Amino acid sequence: MKLLNNHDKHPHLERLLQLSKPVDIGDSSRILILSDLHMGNGGRRDEFRHNAPLVESVMKRFYLPNRYSLILNGDIEELFKFPLSSIVTRWRHIYDLFMQFDENGFFYRTFGNHDASLLDEKDYLLEPYLLESLKLKYHQDDMLVFHGHQASVFLWETYPFVSRSVVWFLRYIAKPFGIRNFSIAYNSRRRFAIERSIYEFSNKAKIVSVIGHTHRPLFESLSKVDYLNYRIEELCRAYTGAEEKERGVIQGKIVALKEELDDCYNQGKKIGLRSGVYNNLTIPSVFNSGCAIGKRGITALEIDHEKIRLVYWYNGKQSRKYLSDRDSRPVRLDGTGYYRIVLNEERLDYVFSRLHLLV
Repeated sequence: MKLLNNHDKHPHLERLLQLSKPVDIGDSSRILILSDLHMGNGGRRDEFRHNAPLVESVMKRFYLPNRYSLILNGDIEELFKFPLSSIVTRWRHIYDLFMQFDENGFFYRTFGNHDASLLDEKDYLLEPYLLESLKLKYHQDDMLVFHGHQASVFLWETYPFVSRSVVWFLRYIAKPFGIRNFSIAYNSRRRFAIERSIYEFSNKAKIVSVIGHTHRPLFESLSKVDYLNYRIEELCRAYTGAEEKERGVIQGKIVALKEELDDCYNQGKKIGLRSGVYNNLTIPSVFNSGCAIGKRGITALEIDHEKIRLVYWYNGKQSRKYLSDRDSRPVRLDGTGYYRIVLNEERLDYVFSRLHLLV
């Protein structure tokens, strides 16, 4: 591969593209991508604790028996707040579950900004599987899987100093006094800037980037607000050519989507809502698996044979219904109170065709 200009705008991302581990996937591949578990010591400030039973159940009862490989895409451990030894001790059975996926095909885990210090740890349990990034090669196209913090030049170049300062603050001031953790996930403007930087880089390189870090699920570079707007427009167009009996169904869907969009905007006023579209023509070059520490459930990306999909797993007693582009209905995981719904899906060849045609 030709070396890129040193003066280019995204040197850290270019480095990842050049040096990432290549992994061939094909039309029969099945891969689960999870990020941002933020595993702690099992105590009150452990953000993973709330959804740990859900994560364990879906891996053990759905993904393992259905022969999925596994990619954990950064910030798996919360090393800003907890020593690694306490995390491994509490969640050793989860680590053992992770490693079982290697028997299905492969298991890899990248590091994020909250667990990059793993590179200095001796005898880390998942050290054989630890990477900064990997490149999924699908036919003639590439999907670059990395956590996403590398898009922040300040964060990456000042990491050793920033990391030590944040760890000291969180462990010895924030934790004893109950101060909430500060994170890129809670800063809408910084989150938008990082996503936009990755979007620009991906379009230039004509690749698909799969990230975590911002805790915001993205499918084909669209935020939930963007997706709802596009879906309403699509249904409005369909309404004009529909038969009378179909119009009532379409109208009901539009009403439901408008209610959800209003809810997004009402919530967004509290956090400084930003769109996920970075120019006038949305190119499907960025996907984000979201996180596993949501209040109501977890989001994940699946690559299933020739398709990529964004899914949501939740406890039926805790979550309201989610709307889906595919009119999916929640499906219960046998023997549990957990449900899975497909939020969006598309064929990989269509994603890459759009990427090449629209850039």
